[in-house]
Amino acid sequence: MSQTGQAADVAAPTVMRTPRVTFFRFIPQARLPQRADRAAAGILPTRAFRYCEPVVTASAFGFYLFPPMDFDLMWNGHEVVWRFDGSGGWLPLKTAQFPDFAAHFDGQVPAEMQGFSPPFVGALQEPGLVQLWSGLIARTAPGWSLLVRPPANLPRQGAYELFEGIIETDRWFGPLITNMRLTKTDTPISFRADFPVLQVQPLPRMALDEKGQNDYELVPEMRQMRPEDWDDFYDTVVRPNVAEQRPRGEYAAAARRRAKES
Repeated sequence: MSQTGQAADVAAPTVMRTPRVTFFRFIPQARLPQRADRAAAGILPTRAFRYCEPVVTASAFGFYLFPPMDFDLMWNGHEVVWRFDGSGGWLPLKTAQFPDFAAHFDGQVPAEMQGFSPPFVGALQEPGLVQLWSGLIARTAPGWSLLVRPPANLPRQGAYELFEGIIETDRWFGPLITNMRLTKTDTPISFRADFPVLQVQPLPRMALDEKGQNDYELVPEMRQMRPEDWDDFYDTVVRPNVAEQRPRGEYAAAARRRAKES
């Protein structure tokens, strides 16, 4: 066989595709992540869903994460207590494993990792602060991070606030957690396994570059605006209002058309 023929018999190398985000479920009872919903889990008003593209785009950006089980927290101003089905009532919260997870973890991992199961929930040393694990670990493609934040445009209880954080999940492979501040005392706060507690959104790390974030300009007075700025303002604000028949949802239709074309 000729040299050319031999080369033709060699299989072409397989190109491995790296997903933007890969989720690893550790707690078996945890609900799998779900693409965020343009209707914000059906809560957005119909008019907003049809015509307010910025709202539906923000609502659908990323993935919903859910608590691995139903549970309640309560803070009395000094200590945090919690309860869940089978707990027999309120328990002081220090650092707690998900029920029966430690044994499950030790039965699945290499011997040198046994005994290192991540805690499910814990009270931090600062008053009223709690850390919660989603039961998941995430890995992103090189150059991507995950913004961990409250679900966009979903109403939340008024008794706690979530901190937002950005994790370099292409480099750090650990529990996907969130921190929260309990804001009311002596008030049970319920978390349900069928309602998202977090939304994670992939971000290119170049968007977080300090030099890039400092690359901006200010126009402090309207008289400093350029003619092309006023042209754009006219097209965006004035023209629709002076048209004999103003089309509804023009921005939404244009944005969706561009998304479809791309």
